[in-house]
Amino acid sequence: MTARLSLYQKAENELYKMESSVKTKFYDFCHQFRLDPDHPSLDLKPLKGDGRIFRAKIDRSYRALLARAGVGADGIPQWLIVAVRHRKDVYEELTVAINRITGEIEFVDLGIVGQSVLQRAGLQLTPAPDEQTVQDVPVEPTPAPVATPEPAVPAEPLLAGCTPEDLRRLGVADALIDLALTVTTDQELDQLIAGAPRLTAEVLTGLGSGMSVDEVEREITQPAATELEPGFEDDMAAALTRTAVTTVDDDIRNVLAEGDFRAWKVYLHPTQRKIVERNYGGPARVSGGPGTGKTIVALHRVARLAAALPPGHNKPILLTTYTKNLTADLRSRLTSLMDPALLGRVDIKHIDQLAQSVLNENAAPGSQRSLITDDRALDVLREVLFEHDEQRWGAEFLFDEWEQIVLGQSLATRQDYFKARRAGMGRALSRPERAAIWKLLDQFTLRLNGMGRETWAQAAERAARYEMERAHKIKARSERKADIGGGDLLHLDDNSSAMRYLRHRYQHIVVDEAQDLSPAHWKMLRAMVASGEGDLFIAGDTHQRIYDRQVTLSTVGVHIRGRASKLTLSYRTTQEILDQAAKVVSGATYDDLDDGTDTLDGYHSLLHGPAPEYVPCADWTDEITQLAEALKQWRADITHPAADGTVRDPSGTMAVCVADGEMAGRVATDLEMKHNITTATLTKDGPQGSGEVHIGTMHRFKGLEYQKLAIIGASDGILPRTALIEQYEKTDPTRYERELKKSRNQLFVATTRARDALRISWHGKPSPFLPL
Repeated sequence: MTARLSLYQKAENELYKMESSVKTKFYDFCHQFRLDPDHPSLDLKPLKGDGRIFRAKIDRSYRALLARAGVGADGIPQWLIVAVRHRKDVYEELTVAINRITGEIEFVDLGIVGQSVLQRAGLQLTPAPDEQTVQDVPVEPTPAPVATPEPAVPAEPLLAGCTPEDLRRLGVADALIDLALTVTTDQELDQLIAGAPRLTAEVLTGLGSGMSVDEVEREITQPAATELEPGFEDDMAAALTRTAVTTVDDDIRNVLAEGDFRAWKVYLHPTQRKIVERNYGGPARVSGGPGTGKTIVALHRVARLAAALPPGHNKPILLTTYTKNLTADLRSRLTSLMDPALLGRVDIKHIDQLAQSVLNENAAPGSQRSLITDDRALDVLREVLFEHDEQRWGAEFLFDEWEQIVLGQSLATRQDYFKARRAGMGRALSRPERAAIWKLLDQFTLRLNGMGRETWAQAAERAARYEMERAHKIKARSERKADIGGGDLLHLDDNSSAMRYLRHRYQHIVVDEAQDLSPAHWKMLRAMVASGEGDLFIAGDTHQRIYDRQVTLSTVGVHIRGRASKLTLSYRTTQEILDQAAKVVSGATYDDLDDGTDTLDGYHSLLHGPAPEYVPCADWTDEITQLAEALKQWRADITHPAADGTVRDPSGTMAVCVADGEMAGRVATDLEMKHNITTATLTKDGPQGSGEVHIGTMHRFKGLEYQKLAIIGASDGILPRTALIEQYEKTDPTRYERELKKSRNQLFVATTRARDALRISWHGKPSPFLPL
């Protein structure tokens, strides 16, 4: 009799860590099991402790642990592989159940729980007999665990403020409730979490980090809740449909072959799935720290919106982000997620590319302007100030005023500027001062126009005005049509100039890295899509804002109140790295892209690894020498041959992050010339070259991740750049604090690019931002 076989997500994680030879045998096992689960070679037997769990033989040493999951609609029995274990680690006390909150199948393994906790709870694990193996392979007795000595005075339970009913209400697995209430140390809690189902692990992590029961219920339990029918606890077939699994042989082969499979391709956590699938009556926002899956949610949101489109060939969905290299990454990942036909219905552009396309579409012959960098534009402004012998305001202050206030609010006249709000800009300006500033900025703008040049910010503001004009005409036409009861000219092509004023450019817009967009960008996006259901979906984290662009969404027509969600579980990096990264930005206040504040409260990871390494050095030469030694050791770790002799290519797994482009060039030269380490420099188009170590500035690392990451030159005076910002400390304290926060954010972004290992070095005095 055949069977349908699925793979539990935790089993994927176990397989990922196993040798290639075991993975190959596991694939053969899956193939045989699907053909005939009762084949004698599989030795399928139930465990005594839980009639729902069976063990089956993969080879002489490893066992698959499976649960019956009912019968599919086609009558084929369904089985779920919940774990892959060495035969010595199979206990009778392993259990599966259906979670009362999520309705998912959960696997509970008490074998990973600390021995001190088990003893305190009066539990002892019973090894499951393995008769067929005992005869041909001697089973070494499992050493008796060494019990942690009890303190003379019993320690206070870590979760003393919680009751069993609290934990049940929050969704903790029944088998772990009593154990959770006995843990007395963070180490014991970590051991318990390691063997816990996902919701239980998140709840216990939240409680252990200081969140209250009500906070955990609101931020973790309620977003994961699913409406369940009576009798759900016995319906394994229905529960399987709610559980994250990989199915069929081909999918399992891919899991084993890829080695570095990405969970987002096959799985959305319930807290994420609800955000993706919810029908929003207007703009919605998802926030969360690095690695919490904001981009994953955005990508799956795009896929869901595309799947709901009526047949057609146009592109009614826009996916946009801030930079060119991030756009390329989104396109690549979306290609893996979506059917090509549906992917063709999505317009994928970075925000300045989008603005440029609007300008090109509206440009009269000979009216196009060339783009100029902000640094070159600042030089032009300095020339204007010199010619007017202006000494009251510095060029940087005026440029900031121009970009943030004049362009940011699309101020067209001096009267508009007199009435403009300048929240967050520091010093107040009187009416005469505003008049003088407007005159200077008007001269500056005329100078740029005469050169036929404009900044990116100007281009975005012009594009926003074109789109707002288009939206106004669409609204006026719609109102006239309603008055006379007329209809659209439906025979017009979507791309025709006449069609432009019949409907908005897009039906849905999804924005990633939203914290870096300017007010003009937001005005353009708001005008590109009609207000209504599913119009704007926004993903961002203001702790990662590394450009000087603070926007209150409600002031640019994007109202998210009541449609905001927050993710707190990081899937990318370890708790040890997150702890250090959070200290970098501790004490600073962050907005939530609207009128509220955002924090990292509850931000955590279920992954653990070595603590970040902090390395003081004597000078630059010593810093480079020690860096080279560390990179060579990392290379040796990554390329260490597996049991079957295969060697992993280290290219693209290691990176070095620096403060600026000049330092990046020095690092690359020194590593290549003095230490024979090949490098590839990160640019806006991605890594240039095929070197094994990627090198780039903190700005270039935004949105990327590496297995092992080194940050060098983390010295005082570089982080922050004291020489550049100390001028503002007395003349413009608000600007000074803003520059300090940008530097903090850059370091925070850089530290959270590391997945497994983080190394930070400096020479001289360390950066004051380092949590030393």
